[in-house]
Amino acid sequence: MIFGNAAWGFRETPLEKQLKITKSIGLSVLELGIANSPVDLPLNISDYEIANVKALFEKYGVHLMCAATGNDFTFGNNNDVDKIKKVIDICQKLGVTYLRIFAGFSPVKEVVNDRWKVMVDCLNTVYDYAEDKFVIPVVETHGGVDVFDDGVKHFLSTSVDKDTLVKMMNDVPNIKFNYDPANFYAVGNENPENVYEIIKDNVCYIHFKDFVKLENGHFYPSYCGKSNMDWNKILKPLKDFDGPALFEYENTYDIADGCKRCYEFIKQKIKEIQK
Repeated sequence: MIFGNAAWGFRETPLEKQLKITKSIGLSVLELGIANSPVDLPLNISDYEIANVKALFEKYGVHLMCAATGNDFTFGNNNDVDKIKKVIDICQKLGVTYLRIFAGFSPVKEVVNDRWKVMVDCLNTVYDYAEDKFVIPVVETHGGVDVFDDGVKHFLSTSVDKDTLVKMMNDVPNIKFNYDPANFYAVGNENPENVYEIIKDNVCYIHFKDFVKLENGHFYPSYCGKSNMDWNKILKPLKDFDGPALFEYENTYDIADGCKRCYEFIKQKIKEIQK
């Protein structure tokens, strides 16, 4: 695995500080946010600014191989396709290989018939466009989210439901996935490693994080090892994975400590399963 930090927890952190934190932990990759949070690179970024971003990554010795943006293709329209194309163009200029995107966050039971077709058409359009740019879009396995004062509640979307994941692979031949086991856990699947076995040939990217389950059923983001997920079972089929594995600690107020704890936990667990 090529360890690094994911973008979402850094959504309030300036880029240079993100890089300083990543380097200080001893990680080699930082997922660069593009047009998804206030501190992200904007869609109208200039070539001069792109050169500065590349120089900043080089200054800290951090690889610029992963980026992340936001979109939703499950509303029944293709409004986000043009945005993703623009982000792909930026990735090409930056030399980014993998771009984390989403299928969408609507409840899976609502994404049927025409809405399913639109989602699939959007994904196929994006993959076709990216191929000539040498950028690989990667769909995160992510449920829909309801946000509450004390945490979040995830529900089944098309990219965490086992049956629709299989259907998606059939309907979008080039699809690649960002496997996030905690997102499966958050929708009630306590054995995400079983889903990995189904999609593993399409996985080229991993996010690691965790959630604490509250008494009211809501989840609070935390660092790896805080839930009752069986991390040994999750990591065992990943022991030969050689792509980016990024720590997506989601709380912004202690992001450096959270990412470091994730890294230390995963390193220890990998040692255990290799014995």
